[in-house]
Amino acid sequence: MIEIRDATRDDLDAIMELERSSFAPDDWSRDSMQREILSEHTRYLVAADDEYIVGYGGVLAPSGSADADIQTIAVAPEHRRTGIGRALMTRLVSVAASAGARGVFLEVSAESAGAQQLYLSLGFTQIGVRPRYYRGGIDAFVMKLDRPGEVGKTGTA
Repeated sequence: MIEIRDATRDDLDAIMELERSSFAPDDWSRDSMQREILSEHTRYLVAADDEYIVGYGGVLAPSGSADADIQTIAVAPEHRRTGIGRALMTRLVSVAASAGARGVFLEVSAESAGAQQLYLSLGFTQIGVRPRYYRGGIDAFVMKLDRPGEVGKTGTA
Protein backbone atom coordinates (compact mmCIF):
# COMPACT_ATOMS: atom_id res chain seq x y z
CA MET A 1 0.00 0.00 0.00
CA ILE A 2 1.27 3.46 -0.91
CA GLU A 3 1.35 6.07 1.83
CA ILE A 4 1.77 9.77 1.07
CA ARG A 5 3.49 11.67 3.86
CA ASP A 6 5.64 14.73 4.47
CA ALA A 7 9.22 14.39 3.28
CA THR A 8 12.01 14.58 5.84
CA ARG A 9 15.76 15.07 5.65
CA ASP A 10 16.05 11.28 6.03
CA ASP A 11 14.29 10.88 2.66
CA LEU A 12 16.88 12.97 0.79
CA ASP A 13 18.93 10.05 -0.60
CA ALA A 14 15.87 8.32 -2.06
CA ILE A 15 14.48 11.59 -3.42
CA MET A 16 17.80 12.37 -5.10
CA GLU A 17 17.91 8.93 -6.68
CA LEU A 18 14.49 9.55 -8.24
CA GLU A 19 15.45 13.13 -9.15
CA ARG A 20 18.56 12.01 -11.04
CA SER A 21 16.87 9.11 -12.81
CA SER A 22 13.88 11.26 -13.79
CA PHE A 23 15.43 14.59 -14.74
CA ALA A 24 19.12 14.25 -15.65
CA PRO A 25 20.75 16.36 -16.96
CA ASP A 26 18.34 18.96 -15.49
CA ASP A 27 18.24 17.38 -12.04
CA TRP A 28 18.57 19.53 -8.97
CA SER A 29 21.67 19.40 -6.80
CA ARG A 30 21.51 17.65 -3.44
CA ASP A 31 22.05 20.97 -1.62
CA SER A 32 19.21 22.63 -3.55
CA MET A 33 16.83 19.78 -2.83
CA GLN A 34 17.73 19.75 0.87
CA ARG A 35 17.07 23.50 1.10
CA GLU A 36 13.71 22.96 -0.59
CA ILE A 37 12.67 20.17 1.75
CA LEU A 38 13.63 22.21 4.83
CA SER A 39 12.28 25.60 3.71
CA GLU A 40 9.42 27.17 5.63
CA HIS A 41 7.83 28.21 2.32
CA THR A 42 7.73 24.80 0.66
CA ARG A 43 6.12 21.49 1.41
CA TYR A 44 7.52 18.25 0.03
CA LEU A 45 5.69 14.96 0.06
CA VAL A 46 6.82 11.42 -0.62
CA ALA A 47 4.89 8.39 -1.75
CA ALA A 48 6.26 5.37 0.09
CA ASP A 49 5.68 1.70 -0.65
CA ASP A 50 6.65 0.01 2.61
CA GLU A 51 10.23 1.25 3.12
CA TYR A 52 10.81 2.44 -0.46
CA ILE A 53 10.06 5.91 -1.77
CA VAL A 54 8.44 5.59 -5.18
CA GLY A 55 7.50 9.22 -5.76
CA TYR A 56 7.87 12.73 -4.42
CA GLY A 57 6.74 16.25 -5.13
CA GLY A 58 7.04 19.73 -3.75
CA VAL A 59 5.11 22.98 -3.81
CA LEU A 60 6.23 26.51 -3.04
CA ALA A 61 3.23 28.05 -1.30
CA PRO A 62 4.15 30.92 0.99
CA SER A 63 1.32 31.65 3.41
CA GLY A 64 -0.81 34.51 2.20
CA SER A 65 0.53 34.51 -1.36
CA ALA A 66 -2.00 34.45 -4.19
CA ASP A 67 0.29 32.18 -6.23
CA ALA A 68 1.94 28.82 -5.66
CA ASP A 69 4.37 26.83 -7.78
CA ILE A 70 4.73 23.09 -8.16
CA GLN A 71 8.51 22.86 -7.83
CA THR A 72 9.00 19.26 -8.91
CA ILE A 73 7.26 15.92 -9.01
CA ALA A 74 8.51 12.48 -9.99
CA VAL A 75 7.33 8.89 -9.82
CA ALA A 76 9.56 5.85 -10.31
CA PRO A 77 9.04 4.42 -13.83
CA GLU A 78 7.67 1.10 -12.58
CA HIS A 79 5.00 2.95 -10.55
CA ARG A 80 3.83 5.39 -13.23
CA ARG A 81 0.25 5.29 -14.43
CA THR A 82 -0.89 3.80 -11.11
CA GLY A 83 -2.41 6.98 -9.63
CA ILE A 84 0.59 7.98 -7.50
CA GLY A 85 1.33 11.11 -9.55
CA ARG A 86 -2.33 12.15 -9.41
CA ALA A 87 -2.44 11.57 -5.64
CA LEU A 88 0.73 13.61 -5.10
CA MET A 89 -0.50 16.44 -7.34
CA THR A 90 -3.89 16.52 -5.64
CA ARG A 91 -2.23 16.78 -2.23
CA LEU A 92 0.23 19.46 -3.41
CA VAL A 93 -2.59 21.53 -4.89
CA SER A 94 -4.50 21.13 -1.61
CA VAL A 95 -1.46 22.43 0.30
CA ALA A 96 -1.37 25.46 -2.01
CA ALA A 97 -5.09 26.12 -1.54
CA SER A 98 -4.72 25.83 2.25
CA ALA A 99 -1.96 28.45 2.14
CA GLY A 100 -4.34 30.83 0.35
CA ALA A 101 -3.15 30.41 -3.24
CA ARG A 102 -5.69 31.29 -5.91
CA GLY A 103 -3.47 30.03 -8.72
CA VAL A 104 -0.94 27.22 -9.02
CA PHE A 105 1.76 27.28 -11.70
CA LEU A 106 4.17 24.70 -13.08
CA GLU A 107 6.52 24.07 -15.97
CA VAL A 108 6.49 20.77 -17.84
CA SER A 109 8.70 19.48 -20.60
CA ALA A 110 7.17 19.74 -24.06
CA GLU A 111 8.29 16.11 -24.45
CA SER A 112 6.42 14.82 -21.37
CA ALA A 113 3.03 13.98 -22.86
CA GLY A 114 1.99 11.80 -19.91
CA ALA A 115 2.66 14.55 -17.38
CA GLN A 116 0.90 17.12 -19.56
CA GLN A 117 -2.16 14.88 -19.76
CA LEU A 118 -2.23 14.48 -15.98
CA TYR A 119 -2.05 18.23 -15.42
CA LEU A 120 -4.76 18.91 -18.00
CA SER A 121 -7.00 16.32 -16.34
CA LEU A 122 -6.58 18.16 -13.03
CA GLY A 123 -7.70 21.44 -14.59
CA PHE A 124 -4.39 23.08 -15.49
CA THR A 125 -4.26 25.05 -18.74
CA GLN A 126 -1.24 25.95 -20.83
CA ILE A 127 -0.58 29.67 -20.60
CA GLY A 128 2.84 30.00 -22.21
CA VAL A 129 6.04 28.46 -23.47
CA ARG A 130 9.60 28.89 -22.20
CA PRO A 131 11.72 28.21 -25.28
CA ARG A 132 14.76 25.97 -24.73
CA TYR A 133 14.11 25.95 -20.97
CA TYR A 134 15.62 22.52 -20.45
CA ARG A 135 19.05 21.32 -21.51
CA GLY A 136 19.13 20.00 -25.00
CA GLY A 137 16.94 22.86 -26.19
CA ILE A 138 13.67 21.35 -24.98
CA ASP A 139 10.82 23.82 -24.44
CA ALA A 140 8.82 24.01 -21.23
CA PHE A 141 5.08 24.59 -21.25
CA VAL A 142 3.93 26.93 -18.49
CA MET A 143 0.65 25.78 -17.01
CA LYS A 144 -1.73 27.33 -14.49
CA LEU A 145 -4.53 26.01 -12.33
CA ASP A 146 -7.14 28.52 -11.21
CA ARG A 147 -9.25 27.80 -8.11
CA PRO A 148 -6.99 25.10 -6.62
CA GLY A 149 -9.44 24.58 -3.75
CA GLU A 150 -11.79 22.83 -6.18
CA VAL A 151 -9.36 20.05 -7.21
CA GLY A 152 -10.46 16.79 -5.71
CA LYS A 153 -14.02 18.05 -5.08
CA THR A 154 -15.23 17.17 -8.57
CA GLY A 155 -14.94 14.05 -10.65
CA THR A 156 -11.82 15.40 -12.36
CA ALA A 157 -9.29 14.67 -9.66
